[in-house]
Amino acid sequence: MKKFLGLLLLLSVANTYGEIWLPSILSDNMVLQQDSNVTIWGWTTSTSEDISVYGTWNNEKVTTKAFQGVWSLQLPTPKAGGTYSVIVEGHEKLELINVLIGEVWLGSGQSNMQWTPKHGLDNAEEEIKTANFPEIRFFQVAQQISDHPQDQLKGKWEVCTPETMAQFSSVAYFFGKELHQNLDVPVGIINSSWGGTPVEVWLKKELITEDTHLAEAAKKLNEVAWWPSNPGLAYNAMIHPITKFNIAGCIWYQGESNRVNPVSYYKSFPLMIESWREEWGKDLPFYFVQIAPYKYDDPMDTDAAHVRDAQLYTMQNLDNTGMVVTNDIGNLENIHPTNKQDVGHRLALWALGKTYGKDGLEYSGPVYRSKEIKNKKIILSFDHANKGLMQKGKDLREFFIAAEDGVFYPAKAKISGNTVEVSCSKVKKPAAVRFAFTNGALPNLFNSEGLPASAFRTDNWELK
Repeated sequence: MKKFLGLLLLLSVANTYGEIWLPSILSDNMVLQQDSNVTIWGWTTSTSEDISVYGTWNNEKVTTKAFQGVWSLQLPTPKAGGTYSVIVEGHEKLELINVLIGEVWLGSGQSNMQWTPKHGLDNAEEEIKTANFPEIRFFQVAQQISDHPQDQLKGKWEVCTPETMAQFSSVAYFFGKELHQNLDVPVGIINSSWGGTPVEVWLKKELITEDTHLAEAAKKLNEVAWWPSNPGLAYNAMIHPITKFNIAGCIWYQGESNRVNPVSYYKSFPLMIESWREEWGKDLPFYFVQIAPYKYDDPMDTDAAHVRDAQLYTMQNLDNTGMVVTNDIGNLENIHPTNKQDVGHRLALWALGKTYGKDGLEYSGPVYRSKEIKNKKIILSFDHANKGLMQKGKDLREFFIAAEDGVFYPAKAKISGNTVEVSCSKVKKPAAVRFAFTNGALPNLFNSEGLPASAFRTDNWELK
Protein backbone atom coordinates (compact mmCIF):
# COMPACT_ATOMS: atom_id res chain seq x y z
CA MET A 1 0.00 0.00 0.00
CA LYS A 2 2.81 2.38 0.90
CA LYS A 3 4.47 1.71 -2.48
CA PHE A 4 1.18 2.44 -4.27
CA LEU A 5 0.71 5.70 -2.37
CA GLY A 6 4.32 6.63 -3.11
CA LEU A 7 3.76 6.02 -6.82
CA LEU A 8 0.62 8.19 -6.78
CA LEU A 9 2.60 10.92 -5.04
CA LEU A 10 5.35 10.76 -7.66
CA LEU A 11 2.81 10.94 -10.50
CA SER A 12 1.10 13.85 -8.79
CA VAL A 13 4.39 15.75 -8.43
CA ALA A 14 5.32 15.02 -12.05
CA ASN A 15 1.92 16.25 -13.22
CA THR A 16 2.21 19.38 -11.05
CA TYR A 17 5.52 20.30 -12.60
CA GLY A 18 4.67 19.18 -16.14
CA GLU A 19 4.67 21.98 -18.64
CA ILE A 20 3.99 22.86 -22.26
CA TRP A 21 5.72 25.99 -23.46
CA LEU A 22 6.10 28.02 -26.65
CA PRO A 23 8.76 30.23 -28.18
CA SER A 24 8.36 33.92 -27.34
CA ILE A 25 7.46 34.77 -30.95
CA LEU A 26 4.21 32.84 -30.32
CA SER A 27 2.48 34.89 -27.67
CA ASP A 28 -0.45 37.14 -26.82
CA ASN A 29 -1.03 40.07 -29.22
CA MET A 30 0.76 38.38 -32.13
CA VAL A 31 -0.11 38.69 -35.81
CA LEU A 32 -0.17 35.50 -37.89
CA GLN A 33 0.30 35.56 -41.66
CA GLN A 34 -3.09 35.49 -43.35
CA ASP A 35 -4.43 32.83 -45.70
CA SER A 36 -1.49 30.48 -45.19
CA ASN A 37 -0.17 27.58 -43.16
CA VAL A 38 1.65 28.91 -40.12
CA THR A 39 3.93 26.80 -37.98
CA ILE A 40 3.00 26.50 -34.32
CA TRP A 41 5.70 24.78 -32.31
CA GLY A 42 7.04 24.31 -28.83
CA TRP A 43 8.14 21.90 -26.15
CA THR A 44 6.63 19.67 -23.48
CA THR A 45 7.86 17.83 -20.43
CA SER A 46 5.57 14.92 -21.36
CA THR A 47 7.94 13.80 -24.03
CA SER A 48 5.64 11.85 -26.35
CA GLU A 49 2.15 13.25 -25.73
CA ASP A 50 -0.41 14.37 -28.31
CA ILE A 51 -0.57 18.13 -28.81
CA SER A 52 -3.60 19.81 -30.42
CA VAL A 53 -3.80 23.40 -31.63
CA TYR A 54 -6.72 25.38 -32.98
CA GLY A 55 -7.71 28.96 -33.67
CA THR A 56 -11.04 30.40 -32.65
CA TRP A 57 -11.62 31.56 -36.23
CA ASN A 58 -12.86 28.00 -36.97
CA ASN A 59 -12.11 25.86 -33.86
CA GLU A 60 -10.75 23.04 -36.06
CA LYS A 61 -8.07 21.14 -34.19
CA VAL A 62 -4.76 20.11 -35.72
CA THR A 63 -2.95 17.38 -33.77
CA THR A 64 0.60 16.09 -33.67
CA LYS A 65 2.67 13.90 -31.35
CA ALA A 66 5.62 15.30 -29.47
CA PHE A 67 8.92 13.56 -30.12
CA GLN A 68 11.47 13.71 -27.33
CA GLY A 69 9.62 16.70 -25.92
CA VAL A 70 9.56 18.71 -29.15
CA TRP A 71 6.46 19.30 -31.28
CA SER A 72 5.48 21.26 -34.36
CA LEU A 73 2.45 21.47 -36.65
CA GLN A 74 0.91 23.51 -39.46
CA LEU A 75 -2.16 25.58 -38.63
CA PRO A 76 -4.20 27.01 -41.55
CA THR A 77 -5.12 30.69 -41.16
CA PRO A 78 -8.04 32.56 -42.75
CA LYS A 79 -8.03 35.91 -44.51
CA ALA A 80 -7.15 38.96 -42.44
CA GLY A 81 -9.19 39.67 -39.36
CA GLY A 82 -9.47 39.21 -35.63
CA THR A 83 -9.24 39.31 -32.77
CA TYR A 84 -8.90 35.60 -32.06
CA SER A 85 -7.34 33.18 -29.64
CA VAL A 86 -4.99 30.30 -30.40
CA ILE A 87 -5.45 27.29 -28.10
CA VAL A 88 -2.75 24.69 -27.38
CA GLU A 89 -3.86 21.50 -25.61
CA GLY A 90 -1.91 18.61 -24.20
CA HIS A 91 -1.55 17.61 -20.57
CA GLU A 92 -2.27 21.28 -19.94
CA LYS A 93 -4.01 24.03 -21.90
CA LEU A 94 -2.48 27.30 -23.12
CA GLU A 95 -4.44 30.18 -24.63
CA LEU A 96 -2.86 32.97 -26.66
CA ILE A 97 -5.24 35.93 -26.71
CA ASN A 98 -5.76 39.10 -28.75
CA VAL A 99 -4.35 37.42 -31.87
CA LEU A 100 -4.77 39.05 -35.30
CA ILE A 101 -4.49 37.61 -38.78
CA GLY A 102 -2.79 39.86 -41.35
CA GLU A 103 0.54 40.65 -42.94
CA VAL A 104 3.81 40.04 -41.07
CA TRP A 105 7.15 41.61 -42.02
CA LEU A 106 10.65 41.38 -40.58
CA GLY A 107 12.82 44.50 -40.30
CA SER A 108 16.55 44.07 -39.77
CA GLY A 109 19.92 45.74 -40.21
CA GLN A 110 22.01 48.19 -38.23
CA SER A 111 21.33 51.50 -36.50
CA ASN A 112 19.21 53.23 -39.14
CA MET A 113 16.74 50.36 -38.85
CA GLN A 114 17.14 50.13 -35.08
CA TRP A 115 16.73 53.85 -34.33
CA THR A 116 13.52 54.76 -32.50
CA PRO A 117 11.73 58.14 -32.40
CA LYS A 118 13.57 58.77 -29.13
CA HIS A 119 16.90 58.55 -30.99
CA GLY A 120 15.94 61.26 -33.49
CA LEU A 121 12.95 61.70 -35.79
CA ASP A 122 11.44 64.62 -37.66
CA ASN A 123 8.24 65.82 -35.98
CA ALA A 124 8.76 63.15 -33.32
CA GLU A 125 6.34 64.54 -30.73
CA GLU A 126 3.39 64.60 -33.14
CA GLU A 127 4.25 61.20 -34.66
CA ILE A 128 4.37 59.58 -31.24
CA LYS A 129 1.15 61.22 -30.09
CA THR A 130 -0.83 59.94 -33.09
CA ALA A 131 0.53 56.36 -33.04
CA ASN A 132 -2.70 54.69 -31.95
CA PHE A 133 -3.16 51.65 -34.18
CA PRO A 134 -4.61 48.63 -32.37
CA GLU A 135 -4.21 46.50 -35.51
CA ILE A 136 -0.46 47.18 -35.80
CA ARG A 137 1.65 44.97 -33.55
CA PHE A 138 5.36 45.13 -32.70
CA PHE A 139 7.81 42.41 -31.74
CA GLN A 140 11.20 43.73 -30.62
CA VAL A 141 13.94 41.09 -30.66
CA ALA A 142 16.42 41.56 -27.82
CA GLN A 143 20.02 42.11 -28.87
CA GLN A 144 21.94 38.94 -28.08
CA ILE A 145 24.73 36.86 -29.59
CA SER A 146 25.42 33.16 -29.75
CA ASP A 147 28.10 30.90 -31.19
CA HIS A 148 25.43 28.35 -32.10
CA PRO A 149 21.89 28.58 -33.58
CA GLN A 150 19.31 29.08 -30.85
CA ASP A 151 15.69 27.90 -30.57
CA GLN A 152 14.49 30.78 -28.39
CA LEU A 153 14.98 34.53 -28.08
CA LYS A 154 13.77 37.35 -25.84
CA GLY A 155 10.87 39.53 -26.94
CA LYS A 156 7.11 39.91 -26.84
CA TRP A 157 4.31 41.14 -29.08
CA GLU A 158 2.91 44.54 -28.18
CA VAL A 159 0.03 46.62 -29.50
CA CYS A 160 1.00 49.84 -31.27
CA THR A 161 0.39 52.76 -28.90
CA PRO A 162 2.24 56.06 -28.47
CA GLU A 163 4.23 54.42 -25.65
CA THR A 164 5.29 51.32 -27.63
CA MET A 165 5.86 53.18 -30.91
CA ALA A 166 8.27 55.57 -29.16
CA GLN A 167 10.50 52.57 -28.34
CA PHE A 168 10.27 50.83 -31.72
CA SER A 169 12.07 51.18 -35.05
CA SER A 170 10.91 54.37 -36.78
CA VAL A 171 11.53 53.01 -40.28
CA ALA A 172 9.69 49.76 -39.55
CA TYR A 173 6.78 51.64 -37.95
CA PHE A 174 6.24 53.96 -40.92
CA PHE A 175 6.51 51.01 -43.30
CA GLY A 176 3.97 49.01 -41.31
CA LYS A 177 1.63 51.98 -40.87
CA GLU A 178 1.49 52.56 -44.62
CA LEU A 179 0.78 48.89 -45.33
CA HIS A 180 -1.96 48.88 -42.71
CA GLN A 181 -3.63 51.99 -44.10
CA ASN A 182 -3.38 50.96 -47.75
CA LEU A 183 -4.26 47.27 -47.41
CA ASP A 184 -6.74 47.71 -44.56
CA VAL A 185 -5.43 44.61 -42.77
CA PRO A 186 -3.65 44.02 -39.47
CA VAL A 187 0.14 44.29 -39.73
CA GLY A 188 2.79 42.70 -37.54
CA ILE A 189 6.36 44.01 -37.59
CA ILE A 190 9.29 42.09 -36.11
CA ASN A 191 12.37 44.25 -35.53
CA SER A 192 15.64 42.36 -35.24
CA SER A 193 18.40 44.91 -35.71
CA TRP A 194 21.60 46.06 -34.05
CA GLY A 195 23.45 49.32 -34.62
CA GLY A 196 26.95 49.05 -36.03
CA THR A 197 26.68 45.46 -37.21
CA PRO A 198 28.26 44.36 -40.52
CA VAL A 199 26.37 41.98 -42.79
CA GLU A 200 28.63 39.07 -41.79
CA VAL A 201 27.07 38.75 -38.32
CA TRP A 202 23.64 38.19 -39.95
CA LEU A 203 24.92 35.27 -42.02
CA LYS A 204 25.47 31.68 -40.98
CA LYS A 205 29.08 31.41 -39.88
CA GLU A 206 29.94 28.60 -42.29
CA LEU A 207 28.83 30.67 -45.29
CA ILE A 208 31.65 33.07 -44.43
CA THR A 209 34.35 30.76 -43.11
CA GLU A 210 34.02 28.23 -45.94
CA ASP A 211 34.45 30.92 -48.62
CA THR A 212 38.07 32.08 -48.96
CA HIS A 213 37.22 35.54 -50.28
CA LEU A 214 34.54 36.25 -47.66
CA ALA A 215 36.69 34.85 -44.84
CA GLU A 216 39.55 37.19 -45.76
CA ALA A 217 37.19 40.13 -46.03
CA ALA A 218 35.71 39.37 -42.61
CA LYS A 219 39.16 39.74 -41.05
CA LYS A 220 39.03 43.46 -41.91
CA LEU A 221 36.05 44.05 -39.64
CA ASN A 222 36.77 46.08 -36.53
CA GLU A 223 36.08 44.46 -33.18
CA VAL A 224 34.28 46.82 -30.82
CA ALA A 225 32.52 46.52 -27.48
CA TRP A 226 29.08 47.76 -28.57
CA TRP A 227 28.15 45.37 -31.34
CA PRO A 228 29.26 41.95 -32.64
CA SER A 229 31.53 41.63 -35.66
CA ASN A 230 32.21 37.90 -35.89
CA PRO A 231 30.25 35.93 -38.51
CA GLY A 232 27.01 34.32 -37.41
CA LEU A 233 26.68 35.81 -33.94
CA ALA A 234 23.53 37.84 -34.55
CA TYR A 235 22.03 35.34 -36.98
CA ASN A 236 22.29 32.52 -34.41
CA ALA A 237 20.62 34.46 -31.60
CA MET A 238 18.31 36.94 -33.37
CA ILE A 239 17.23 35.38 -36.69
CA HIS A 240 17.44 31.58 -36.49
CA PRO A 241 14.92 31.32 -33.60
CA ILE A 242 12.17 32.91 -35.74
CA THR A 243 12.79 31.20 -39.08
CA LYS A 244 9.81 28.88 -38.44
CA PHE A 245 7.50 31.88 -38.04
CA ASN A 246 5.71 32.58 -41.31
CA ILE A 247 6.31 36.10 -42.63
CA ALA A 248 5.34 37.96 -45.80
CA GLY A 249 8.77 39.51 -46.43
CA CYS A 250 11.77 41.47 -45.15
CA ILE A 251 12.90 45.09 -45.05
CA TRP A 252 16.57 45.86 -44.46
CA TYR A 253 18.68 48.96 -43.74
CA GLN A 254 22.39 48.24 -43.34
CA GLY A 255 25.72 48.71 -45.08
CA GLU A 256 27.63 51.52 -43.40
CA SER A 257 29.75 49.10 -41.37
CA ASN A 258 30.84 47.24 -44.51
CA ARG A 259 32.78 50.21 -45.86
CA VAL A 260 35.89 48.47 -44.52
CA ASN A 261 35.36 45.56 -46.95
CA PRO A 262 32.96 46.94 -49.60
CA VAL A 263 34.06 44.75 -52.50
CA SER A 264 33.02 41.61 -50.61
CA TYR A 265 29.54 43.12 -50.12
CA TYR A 266 28.77 42.30 -53.76
CA LYS A 267 28.82 38.67 -52.64
CA SER A 268 27.93 38.71 -48.94
CA PHE A 269 24.76 40.80 -49.20
CA PRO A 270 22.95 38.74 -51.87
CA LEU A 271 24.23 35.60 -50.14
CA MET A 272 22.50 36.70 -46.94
CA ILE A 273 19.21 37.27 -48.76
CA GLU A 274 19.38 33.88 -50.46
CA SER A 275 20.31 32.11 -47.22
CA TRP A 276 17.40 33.66 -45.31
CA ARG A 277 15.03 32.61 -48.07
CA GLU A 278 16.37 29.08 -47.78
CA GLU A 279 15.84 29.10 -44.01
CA TRP A 280 12.25 30.33 -44.34
CA GLY A 281 11.63 27.96 -47.25
CA LYS A 282 10.09 30.62 -49.46
CA ASP A 283 11.09 33.32 -51.95
CA LEU A 284 10.71 36.18 -49.48
CA PRO A 285 10.34 39.66 -50.98
CA PHE A 286 13.37 41.58 -49.76
CA TYR A 287 13.31 45.39 -49.90
CA PHE A 288 16.30 47.35 -48.67
CA VAL A 289 17.60 50.88 -48.26
CA GLN A 290 20.64 52.15 -50.12
CA ILE A 291 22.84 53.88 -47.55
CA ALA A 292 22.53 57.66 -47.43
CA PRO A 293 25.25 60.23 -48.22
CA TYR A 294 27.56 61.03 -45.31
CA LYS A 295 30.95 62.71 -45.06
CA TYR A 296 32.69 59.81 -43.22
CA ASP A 297 36.47 60.43 -43.13
CA ASP A 298 36.42 61.96 -46.60
CA PRO A 299 33.21 62.81 -48.49
CA MET A 300 35.07 62.43 -51.80
CA ASP A 301 36.25 58.91 -51.02
CA THR A 302 34.39 55.96 -52.55
CA ASP A 303 34.13 53.18 -49.95
CA ALA A 304 30.47 53.98 -49.19
CA ALA A 305 29.86 54.43 -52.92
CA HIS A 306 31.08 50.86 -53.46
CA VAL A 307 28.55 49.64 -50.87
CA ARG A 308 25.77 51.52 -52.68
CA ASP A 309 26.91 50.00 -55.96
CA ALA A 310 26.85 46.53 -54.39
CA GLN A 311 23.31 47.21 -53.20
CA LEU A 312 22.28 48.24 -56.73
CA TYR A 313 24.01 45.14 -58.10
CA THR A 314 22.03 42.99 -55.67
CA MET A 315 18.71 44.45 -56.78
CA GLN A 316 19.57 44.02 -60.45
CA ASN A 317 20.78 40.44 -60.06
CA LEU A 318 18.44 38.95 -57.47
CA ASP A 319 14.74 38.45 -58.17
CA ASN A 320 12.03 39.74 -55.85
CA THR A 321 14.20 42.50 -54.38
CA GLY A 322 13.84 46.27 -54.38
CA MET A 323 15.97 49.21 -53.27
CA VAL A 324 15.01 52.53 -51.70
CA VAL A 325 17.29 55.44 -52.66
CA THR A 326 17.96 58.08 -49.98
CA ASN A 327 20.49 60.42 -51.61
CA ASP A 328 17.96 63.28 -51.43
CA ILE A 329 17.04 62.85 -47.75
CA GLY A 330 20.42 62.14 -46.16
CA ASN A 331 22.50 64.43 -43.96
CA LEU A 332 26.25 64.79 -44.50
CA GLU A 333 26.62 65.75 -40.82
CA ASN A 334 24.45 62.95 -39.39
CA ILE A 335 24.90 59.28 -40.24
CA HIS A 336 21.40 58.77 -38.81
CA PRO A 337 19.17 61.06 -40.93
CA THR A 338 16.02 61.95 -39.01
CA ASN A 339 13.65 61.77 -41.98
CA LYS A 340 12.56 58.20 -41.37
CA GLN A 341 9.06 58.88 -42.71
CA ASP A 342 10.16 58.96 -46.34
CA VAL A 343 12.33 55.87 -45.88
CA GLY A 344 9.38 53.90 -44.53
CA HIS A 345 7.13 55.32 -47.26
CA ARG A 346 9.50 54.31 -50.05
CA LEU A 347 9.91 50.81 -48.63
CA ALA A 348 6.12 50.55 -48.50
CA LEU A 349 5.89 51.64 -52.16
CA TRP A 350 7.97 48.62 -53.14
CA ALA A 351 5.82 46.26 -51.08
CA LEU A 352 2.53 47.76 -52.26
CA GLY A 353 3.60 47.83 -55.90
CA LYS A 354 5.47 44.53 -56.22
CA THR A 355 4.23 42.26 -53.44
CA TYR A 356 0.63 43.41 -53.23
CA GLY A 357 0.14 44.43 -56.86
CA LYS A 358 -1.28 47.92 -56.35
CA ASP A 359 -1.94 49.34 -59.82
CA GLY A 360 -0.64 52.66 -61.10
CA LEU A 361 2.02 52.93 -58.41
CA GLU A 362 5.61 53.92 -59.25
CA TYR A 363 7.76 52.39 -56.55
CA SER A 364 11.28 53.12 -57.78
CA GLY A 365 13.36 56.07 -58.86
CA PRO A 366 15.32 55.93 -62.13
CA VAL A 367 17.63 52.94 -62.40
CA TYR A 368 20.44 52.91 -64.99
CA ARG A 369 19.71 50.48 -67.82
CA SER A 370 22.10 51.08 -70.75
CA LYS A 371 24.42 53.52 -72.49
CA GLU A 372 25.00 54.60 -76.07
CA ILE A 373 28.16 56.39 -77.17
CA LYS A 374 27.51 59.04 -79.82
CA ASN A 375 30.50 61.10 -80.94
CA LYS A 376 31.78 62.76 -77.76
CA LYS A 377 28.67 62.05 -75.69
CA ILE A 378 27.33 59.14 -73.70
CA ILE A 379 23.55 58.83 -73.71
CA LEU A 380 22.12 57.05 -70.68
CA SER A 381 18.81 55.22 -70.56
CA PHE A 382 16.87 54.36 -67.42
CA ASP A 383 14.19 52.05 -66.12
CA HIS A 384 11.39 53.62 -64.07
CA ALA A 385 11.50 56.77 -66.19
CA ASN A 386 8.61 56.15 -68.59
CA LYS A 387 7.03 59.50 -67.79
CA GLY A 388 10.34 61.32 -68.07
CA LEU A 389 13.13 62.60 -65.88
CA MET A 390 13.51 65.85 -63.97
CA GLN A 391 16.14 67.69 -61.99
CA LYS A 392 15.85 69.74 -58.84
CA GLY A 393 18.07 72.76 -59.23
CA LYS A 394 19.67 74.63 -62.12
CA ASP A 395 22.18 72.00 -63.28
CA LEU A 396 22.43 68.24 -63.01
CA ARG A 397 25.06 67.29 -60.45
CA GLU A 398 27.37 64.37 -59.72
CA PHE A 399 27.98 63.05 -63.25
CA PHE A 400 31.54 62.01 -64.14
CA ILE A 401 32.88 60.71 -67.43
CA ALA A 402 36.05 58.86 -68.45
CA ALA A 403 37.87 57.49 -71.46
CA GLU A 404 39.39 54.00 -71.51
CA ASP A 405 42.18 55.24 -69.24
CA GLY A 406 39.71 55.21 -66.35
CA VAL A 407 40.35 58.82 -65.28
CA PHE A 408 37.01 60.44 -64.43
CA TYR A 409 36.28 64.13 -64.96
CA PRO A 410 33.26 66.18 -63.86
CA ALA A 411 30.79 66.16 -66.72
CA LYS A 412 28.00 68.26 -68.13
CA ALA A 413 24.70 66.43 -68.10
CA LYS A 414 21.41 67.28 -69.79
CA ILE A 415 18.01 65.60 -69.59
CA SER A 416 16.40 64.66 -72.89
CA GLY A 417 13.04 63.02 -72.25
CA ASN A 418 13.81 59.84 -70.36
CA THR A 419 17.54 59.86 -71.17
CA VAL A 420 20.53 61.88 -69.96
CA GLU A 421 23.31 63.12 -72.27
CA VAL A 422 26.74 63.33 -70.63
CA SER A 423 29.94 64.96 -71.99
CA CYS A 424 33.16 66.70 -71.02
CA SER A 425 35.57 68.73 -73.14
CA LYS A 426 38.51 66.88 -71.55
CA VAL A 427 37.25 63.48 -72.70
CA LYS A 428 37.32 63.17 -76.49
CA LYS A 429 36.54 59.44 -76.63
CA PRO A 430 34.23 58.70 -73.71
CA ALA A 431 33.92 55.13 -72.45
CA ALA A 432 32.14 55.26 -69.09
CA VAL A 433 30.00 57.36 -66.77
CA ARG A 434 29.73 57.30 -63.01
CA PHE A 435 26.93 59.04 -61.14
CA ALA A 436 26.95 60.06 -57.49
CA PHE A 437 29.92 57.78 -56.94
CA THR A 438 31.41 59.36 -53.82
CA ASN A 439 30.66 58.97 -50.12
CA GLY A 440 29.00 62.36 -49.78
CA ALA A 441 27.40 62.72 -53.21
CA LEU A 442 24.23 64.85 -53.27
CA PRO A 443 22.75 64.33 -56.74
CA ASN A 444 19.52 65.87 -58.05
CA LEU A 445 18.16 63.53 -60.74
CA PHE A 446 14.58 62.23 -60.28
CA ASN A 447 11.80 60.67 -62.29
CA SER A 448 8.59 62.62 -62.84
CA GLU A 449 7.08 60.91 -59.78
CA GLY A 450 9.71 62.60 -57.62
CA LEU A 451 11.73 59.53 -56.67
CA PRO A 452 15.53 59.94 -56.80
CA ALA A 453 17.89 58.09 -59.14
CA SER A 454 20.30 55.57 -57.68
CA ALA A 455 24.03 56.07 -57.85
CA PHE A 456 25.51 53.91 -60.62
CA ARG A 457 28.44 53.23 -62.91
CA THR A 458 28.36 52.08 -66.51
CA ASP A 459 31.80 50.40 -66.32
CA ASN A 460 32.80 47.07 -64.88
CA TRP A 461 36.35 48.12 -64.09
CA GLU A 462 37.95 46.70 -60.97
CA LEU A 463 37.10 48.65 -57.85
CA LYS A 464 39.91 49.49 -55.49
